[in-house]
Amino acid sequence: MFFAIPFPQIDPIMIEVGPLAIHWYGVAYVAGILLGWIYARSLVSNEALWGGKAPFGVLDMDDFLMWAVAGIILGGRTGYVLFYDLPQFIAEPLKIFMLWTGGMSFHGGLIGTVVAMMLFARRRDYPALSLFDVVAASAGFGIFFGRLANFINQELWGKPTTVDWGVIFPAAGPEPRHPSQLYEALLEGAVMVILLRVLTHGFLKLKTPGFVGGAFIAWYAVARIFVEFFRLPDAQIGYLYGGWLTMGMVLSLPMLALGIWAMLHANRSARLQSRA
Repeated sequence: MFFAIPFPQIDPIMIEVGPLAIHWYGVAYVAGILLGWIYARSLVSNEALWGGKAPFGVLDMDDFLMWAVAGIILGGRTGYVLFYDLPQFIAEPLKIFMLWTGGMSFHGGLIGTVVAMMLFARRRDYPALSLFDVVAASAGFGIFFGRLANFINQELWGKPTTVDWGVIFPAAGPEPRHPSQLYEALLEGAVMVILLRVLTHGFLKLKTPGFVGGAFIAWYAVARIFVEFFRLPDAQIGYLYGGWLTMGMVLSLPMLALGIWAMLHANRSARLQSRA
C-alpha cells in the first residue's frame, strides 16, 4: 500500500464579489510579472554586474513592462490556440478570450516576449541581446507562479504513479498522479532563478550579451523535456510519432539547440572583442 495526497480543495476563484471574480490564475500572472519587473530593475541598477553602467536604465524597465505583458499574453494565448487546440477554438472562437479558464503556451509567450523585446530595443536603439538577458534572468518568477496556478486549476496533471507524493486530482479520477505542475514550478521556475542568479552575480555573465538568455532557453528546454516524461499530454493531441513524444518535447528541442548556440556564440563574440 502506498501513500497518496488528496488534492487540497482550493477554489480557482480567489475572490468573488457579485459578478466580479478574481481567479488565482490571473493573480499568479500578475504576481510573476511584478516580481520579474522588480528583479529586472535591480539588475540594471547594479553597475557591478555590468562592469559599468548598464546599456539601459530603471525607467526603461518601467516602460518595457507593458510591452512584456502584451507579449506574454498575446503570444501565450496565440501559441496555445495554434499549437494545442485549434479545432476547438475555430468551433468556439469566443473561448479564445476566456483567459481565466487557463490555456497559455509557454513557447508562444516566449515568442511574443521576444518580438516585444526586439521592437522595444529597436525603437530605443538598445542592444537587444542585453535586454533579452535581463528579461530572461527575471522570467523564472512568472513561470513559477504560472505553474502553481496550473496546479490550482487542476490542469496539466501527470501520469498515474505509486510514488508517495502522488496527488489525487478529483478532475482526473481516483488514481494518484505525478504533480507535474509542481515539478515544473520547481525546475522551470525556482531552479531557473537560482541558476541564472549564479550566472549574473557569480560569473557576471551580463557582461557577455546573449549568454544568460541562451542559458534560460536551454535550461527551460531541458527541464520541460524531463517533466514531459511524467506529465500527460493534452488530451486533444496525445502522444506523437510512436507513442512517447509530446508536443512539449517537439517545441522544446529546437529551443535547446538555439540556447546552446546562443551561449557558444556569446562566449565567442566576447573573446573576439577582448582581442580587438
